[in-house]
Amino acid sequence: MKILVAIKQVPARDSILKIDPAGRWIQESDLSFEINEPDAYALEEALQLKEKHGGEVVVLCLGPARAQQTIREALAKGADRAIHIEEENLAALDTLGVAQILAAAAAQENADLLLTGLQSDDLGSGQTGVVVAELLGWPHSTIIMQVEKTPDGVKVKRELENGWFQWIELPLPAVLTIQSGINKLRYATLMGIKKAKLKEIKRLTVAELGVTPSQTAALDKVYLPQKSKQTQILEGPAKEVAAKLAEKLKFEVRVL
Repeated sequence: MKILVAIKQVPARDSILKIDPAGRWIQESDLSFEINEPDAYALEEALQLKEKHGGEVVVLCLGPARAQQTIREALAKGADRAIHIEEENLAALDTLGVAQILAAAAAQENADLLLTGLQSDDLGSGQTGVVVAELLGWPHSTIIMQVEKTPDGVKVKRELENGWFQWIELPLPAVLTIQSGINKLRYATLMGIKKAKLKEIKRLTVAELGVTPSQTAALDKVYLPQKSKQTQILEGPAKEVAAKLAEKLKFEVRVL
């Protein structure tokens, strides 16, 4: 079984974010970066499927040159090889544009499964995986909590609302978006880090894939939430004040 895993490099979660002078994105010059956490769970699921059924795990990453660090980390954890589509200006691409590039690269690999994280930590649109599936013409399923190989494809457990789950079966090839927390993430071993230096990273450009990404949406402005304060004095008997306070906490502040 050949499994592609789409990963993204994002700012570290503890980063202090500042808006760039143009107001279109964040300043990246002083940030540290890491693998998108939901994608880390997709990678872990792919590695476990490989350990059970054999095959190959291929990391697929669209990003600037600095994404090499994240790709090497994925290889150190056990991925067999990687494809790096170098693009320095990701902020200029919307979900459809990103999906078109990933789909073009995935189509060349003839894979059985393409796994992605449920969403990215920076933008959080939760759309890329399903748009890639549509472009490839592959069946897909989202919010996956468990994956089982079957003679005819895969059987997956989807998380629904209010503690409900759904089991469905899909033929291969297919695209699955993986829910965070599905497995315990592994650490890269010292041996894995050494082996990663020798593993193949195929570098491609968008032009080499023959793709002209569509631009159907644009990020117009990035800004910090506006802070405001408001003071209200509730007067009257204690019983009435308590009732008014409870009502405001429930319906206005929404903390009850």
